[in-house]
Amino acid sequence: MYLLGYDIGSSSVKVSLIEASSGKIIASDFSPKKEMKIIANQPGWAEQNPSDWWINLKLANESVMQQSRVDAEDIKAIGITWQMHGLILVDKDQNLLRPSIIWCDSRAVSYGEKAFQQIGTEKCLSHLLNSPGNFTASKLAWVKENEPEVFDKIDKIMLPGDYIAMKLSGQTGITIEGLSEGIFWDFKNQCISEDVTNFYGIPKSFFPEIVPSFGIQAEVSAQAAVELGLKAGTPISYRAGDQPNNAMSLNVFNPGEIASTAGTSGVVYGVLDQLDYDPKSRVNTFAHVNYTEELTRLGVLLCINGTGILNSWLKHNFATSLSSYGDMNELASLSPIGSKGISIIPFGNGAERVLENQETDCSIHGINFNIHSKGDILRAAQESIVFSYEYGMNIMREMGMDIKVIKAGNANMFLSSIFRQTLSSVSNAVIELYDTDGSVGAARGAGIGIGFYANSDEAFASLEKIAIIEPETEKREQYIEAYTHWMRHLQAAL
Repeated sequence: MYLLGYDIGSSSVKVSLIEASSGKIIASDFSPKKEMKIIANQPGWAEQNPSDWWINLKLANESVMQQSRVDAEDIKAIGITWQMHGLILVDKDQNLLRPSIIWCDSRAVSYGEKAFQQIGTEKCLSHLLNSPGNFTASKLAWVKENEPEVFDKIDKIMLPGDYIAMKLSGQTGITIEGLSEGIFWDFKNQCISEDVTNFYGIPKSFFPEIVPSFGIQAEVSAQAAVELGLKAGTPISYRAGDQPNNAMSLNVFNPGEIASTAGTSGVVYGVLDQLDYDPKSRVNTFAHVNYTEELTRLGVLLCINGTGILNSWLKHNFATSLSSYGDMNELASLSPIGSKGISIIPFGNGAERVLENQETDCSIHGINFNIHSKGDILRAAQESIVFSYEYGMNIMREMGMDIKVIKAGNANMFLSSIFRQTLSSVSNAVIELYDTDGSVGAARGAGIGIGFYANSDEAFASLEKIAIIEPETEKREQYIEAYTHWMRHLQAAL
């Protein structure tokens, strides 16, 4: 028996097939091999064509099926995870009406700020647990005002994973977790927010049927089965946004547990058991994967847009003579803690929530032509990303979160010893690295959704811890000094 997981990212679509009983990865692949295009027709805009996600899902799925040689009859469930906060619009025939406005698009900031003030800051925070900000609801308000001909044709609004589920099944649906990440969910009244829909003028008919995060949500249609080489009727039994899913992938379900990722954007995500929020919405509170009306499980999410994208930008524009990220890490390791005084403000990928939706852009400070080299800049980039995490984690600590252990997948920037050691030492937290990723987690979630696993502990019994990173206590003063130096430059930029 096998389980299939789909991860719809902004860089690529990843597909993993696991054996249900052992949790072993049978096959995995991603597409495209180069990063997917992000359309930016104006500064601060970011769009992708959802049909590209579907094309790349089919390519990666085909590769996985060929690698594994598994009979489609033996695949018993599918799980889906996705880049959060994207807006997908379809008409009554399920045709796309426009490209998706994705997570790092900043065009709707002013719409969210206006809603925050006019609905009322206290009411937004106590009911939505966030400002409407630059999230999905505000993006839809932008479409209504700027593209009324598109708005008039809308039959359903969805998040990226809902679109993939629709392509798989022909049915539309949305989860409470998805509604909450779009800032459509009223946590106090346990319903789609009347305040948001009334203020923005969003008809309730736009929302698909609410489906559970875990459970039979839909089944693979005959058409999709032919396209993907799957069995018609295979249940889709789990879906969640990428950060709740990444936490779930690390067996983070309970209050006080912390997960982190460091891909294109970076996240620290902690679980709460009571309604709480940051008064300035610098970190955001959403429904976690195991949230129900009876069980309060919320995810506090710190998101840094300028994370792996900074490292990628340096590789393609600055460190072009180096063939891999490993080579970059090796060169950076020759620079000491603090990068000889260089500080980088890494916020060059749209409005940053942690900075109250300001766009400060990326800047480099302190270069001396006589003493600094390429390696110093490469190390400063990694340190600056960690320092932006620490800046946000201090906000989480103000909310009462005790960050002692951070769980992460052994991927992306966590592959860098500089990154993970700096994070451990600055935050004074132990980092546990695991052999998992979002697509594998989605597959395990699918197993929970069909009841193959009795509980989360059983689902993650085979999760392999591959490394533990302890703070460098004897050098912590050097890390704190570098962080303090970085903070002075950030404060000057704000």
